[in-house]
Amino acid sequence: MNKLLVCLLFCSFLSSKERIFFMPDEQEQALYHLKKTLESAKESIDIAIYSFTNKEIAKVLRDRAKNGVRIAIIYDNEANVKNKYSTIGYLAILNNVKVCTLKGVYNEQKKYYGIMHQKLAIVDGKKVVFGSANWSKGAFENNYEILYFTDKIEIVQKAKSFFNKMQQQCLVF
Repeated sequence: MNKLLVCLLFCSFLSSKERIFFMPDEQEQALYHLKKTLESAKESIDIAIYSFTNKEIAKVLRDRAKNGVRIAIIYDNEANVKNKYSTIGYLAILNNVKVCTLKGVYNEQKKYYGIMHQKLAIVDGKKVVFGSANWSKGAFENNYEILYFTDKIEIVQKAKSFFNKMQQQCLVF
C-alpha cells in the first residue's frame, strides 16, 4: 500500500503542469494564460487579491458566474472599498459571486492594520495561480511582475487551506 501511495504521489509530481511568466516581457502570454485558466473553471474560483481593476479579467469572472461557477473573492479592504476603479462593486452584485474584504493583521505598537497583499486564484480546487502581479492594467502592461501556474497537489492544498483561513476572517461586502 505504501509503495502504491509513493508511486501515485511521484506520478502526480511528474504529470503536474507548471508555467511561469515574467512581465513585462511575457505580459501578453501571462494575461492570456490567466484568462484561459479562469475560463476553464467548471465549479469554483477562489481569489484573494490586493488590487483588482482589470476589466478583461472581471468580464471572464462575470461570464463564469453566469454559467454557474461559484466565485469567492477576498479583496484588500483599503485598496478596493473606496477605489472607483476597483472591480469590487461590479462583481459583488452578480449571482454566484461572494465578495468580502480583509484587512491585514493589526499592529498594536503602531496602531494600524497591515494589508491583505495576496495575489492568488484557485480554480476548481485543482489549479493555483499566484505571483506578484495585481490584477490591474499596469501589472500586465508596465510592471516587472511574476505569475506562476501550477496544479501540484501539495501547493493546491496549502493554498486552499490558507484561502479558507482568510475567508473566515473577512467581512462581507
